[in-house]
Amino acid sequence: MTRPTLKIVKIGGKLIEDETKFTEFLDDFAALESPKILIHGGGNLATEMASKLGYKTQMHEGRRITDVNSVKVITMVYGGLINKNIVAKLQARENNAIGMCGADGASIISTKRPVKEVDFGFVGDVEKVNSGFIGSLLEQQITPVFSAISCTKEGMLLNTNGDSVAAEIAKAMSVEYKTKLIFCFEKKGVLANPKDDLSVIENIDGEKYKTLLAEKVISDGMLPKLHNAFEALENGVSEIILGDFKLLKGGSIHTKIVN
Repeated sequence: MTRPTLKIVKIGGKLIEDETKFTEFLDDFAALESPKILIHGGGNLATEMASKLGYKTQMHEGRRITDVNSVKVITMVYGGLINKNIVAKLQARENNAIGMCGADGASIISTKRPVKEVDFGFVGDVEKVNSGFIGSLLEQQITPVFSAISCTKEGMLLNTNGDSVAAEIAKAMSVEYKTKLIFCFEKKGVLANPKDDLSVIENIDGEKYKTLLAEKVISDGMLPKLHNAFEALENGVSEIILGDFKLLKGGSIHTKIVN
C-alpha cells in the first residue's frame, strides 16, 4: 500500500514579520493538498517583547538561552500571539487549522536539556512525539499549527528549537506517511557566500556538510537547521528542502539535503 505524502513546513520568524511575503506564504500553504503540518518560529518578536519588558536575551550558536522570564515571554508570543494569528489567517483561507504547542494532546514531550558546556536554561530536547494523536487530526482534514514549545512529563513548558520540532515530527510521522520536510525562511537556501543571496548551494550531502562546517560557511541559525535536516534524513524522512517563501510554489531555486 502506498503511503500518503505528508508535507511538514517550518516557517522562520523573519519571514513571519514580513507582511507581504508572509501573506503570499499563507496563500500557498493553504493551497497545499492535505495532509500537512505547519511549525512556526518567532524568535525576533519574542526578543523584541522581552526587551520591552526589560529582559535580556542570550544566544549560543543560533540557539536561545531561556531563563524563567524568557519562558513566560515565549509562551505568550509563540503560543499566543503568533500561533493564533496564523490559525485565524488559515481559517480565512478555508484551511481548517488548530493551534497547538507540545502540551496539547501530549503531542511533543521533552526533557530539560542537561547542563554541559552551556546552560540553556528552560530548553527542551524532544523525547517523544505523539504521532497517533497528530495522525487523528490529519485524518479529520485538520491542519495542526505548532508553536516551538514542548512540555515535560511533569508538566513544565520548555522552549524548543522550531527546526528540531519540525524534524522530530517528520521522523515520527514517517512510519505512517511519506514525509516531506520543508524549511521556509528569509533566504533562498543555504548560501556559499552569506552576502550573496544568489549563491545557493543546491545539493548538500554529508561530506559537503562537514566541509561547510569546517570552512565556517554554516553558522548561527543555519546550524540547527542542517543538523536537524541530516538527522531527519537518516531517520525515515523522504525529502528535505530549504528555501524562501516561494518554495511551496515549486520551481524556485533552493537547497536539497541528499544522501
